[in-house]
Amino acid sequence: MRYLPLTDEDRGAMLAAIGAESVAALFRDVPRAAALERPLDLPLALGEIEVERALARMAARNLPASAVPSFLGCGSYRHHVPAAVDHLIQRGEFLTSYTPYQPEVSQGTLQSMFEFQTQVALITGMEVANASMYDGATACAEAVMMANRLTRRHQAILAGDLHPHYRETTQTYARFGGFAIDARAPDPLAAEGLGALVGSDTSCVVVQNPGCFGQVHDLCTLAEACHRAGALLVVVVTEAVSLGLVRPPGEMGADIVAGEGQSLGNAPAFGGPHLGLFAAREKFVRQMPGRLVGETVDAAGRRGFVLTLSTREQHIRREKATSNICTNSGLCALAFTIHMALLGEAGFTRLARINHAHAAALADRLAGLPGVRLLTQRFFNEFTLRLPRPAAPVVEALAGRGVLAGVPASRLWPGRKELADLLIIAATETNTEDDMAALTEGLREALR
Repeated sequence: MRYLPLTDEDRGAMLAAIGAESVAALFRDVPRAAALERPLDLPLALGEIEVERALARMAARNLPASAVPSFLGCGSYRHHVPAAVDHLIQRGEFLTSYTPYQPEVSQGTLQSMFEFQTQVALITGMEVANASMYDGATACAEAVMMANRLTRRHQAILAGDLHPHYRETTQTYARFGGFAIDARAPDPLAAEGLGALVGSDTSCVVVQNPGCFGQVHDLCTLAEACHRAGALLVVVVTEAVSLGLVRPPGEMGADIVAGEGQSLGNAPAFGGPHLGLFAAREKFVRQMPGRLVGETVDAAGRRGFVLTLSTREQHIRREKATSNICTNSGLCALAFTIHMALLGEAGFTRLARINHAHAAALADRLAGLPGVRLLTQRFFNEFTLRLPRPAAPVVEALAGRGVLAGVPASRLWPGRKELADLLIIAATETNTEDDMAALTEGLREALR
């Protein structure tokens, strides 16, 4: 009974103390339809070596993106991560550190967060950034709630090419936070015409740039329309490398930028862990979620760092908190910071140019295939093709040949028949000439 130390008498005493009739009564808020009335379908207990063998067999069924030509994107991108990044973040002082509640003994952690914030503010064109969020989707939802607080309005318009995971996360927050969501139908040109939808109840418009279909938008006109109506413009960036080449959201009038930083320093890793980027205008700083690290001097005049703003429930009264996100993705943010520092400004721009060049070359090749049409006219490193047949079976066929051909739009928007023939393809600096040739020939064969 080493791991189950409580007796029936112990459980009975605890239930009596809290006034519950049974253990089942503790879960009365779980709907009956969601409760499992039978044991989980799991094998019996195995020894350690048997478990390792079983998991190894399961893992071998995967097709790792690093082992084959991969053109997967849609919010999680494969980039080259320098060996120095993993080496440095695994140092004990970084790997085992936790929340810097005591600044006098946490200067290294606080400085790395400060540098991260500086980098995010610079590449987004914003005035202030926080010390990261959980991921891009939660950063998006937090941005909408921040806009609601600032405008005292409670309706957000979500562009049609906002990543559906971001949309669904925001809708979940809305359900329990008591605000309305106007989510537009998926559309590769979703930012066009959004300004006409902004009304007196609109707190913000949320648009992704580049969009989930890859389209790069000029958001200046939309920003002006939002501001005329007293609403805010929230810009979501899922591919951080794009900020090395695409005009920053801050220069186009964004009020809040929410993004995903996985592209720098972090492998896709089957979808996580990720880190959320969050930046805003300085005048909105007191309504920002999460934590903000600031620079100061100590009593002796030496440079130091402190938690300047910690508007979350662990630091202040719960009803005063701007966010219930309890921590930041510190290690992933550190990886982002180290990768950015290794690249430098010139290297970051060069990396972005290489990404765009690879995508442009690949798009030209694939658009020349019979029956294939390029939908995305202005893109960074991701674009959408319309195929002469449903995209999902084509992707499965190419996976069988050892090529990860991209993401069918039907995977992200199931049930949308009008999107069934759309294939979203990402090309990064990791894709070689041979990779592109393998995709081109594989797609040609699959479409015959």
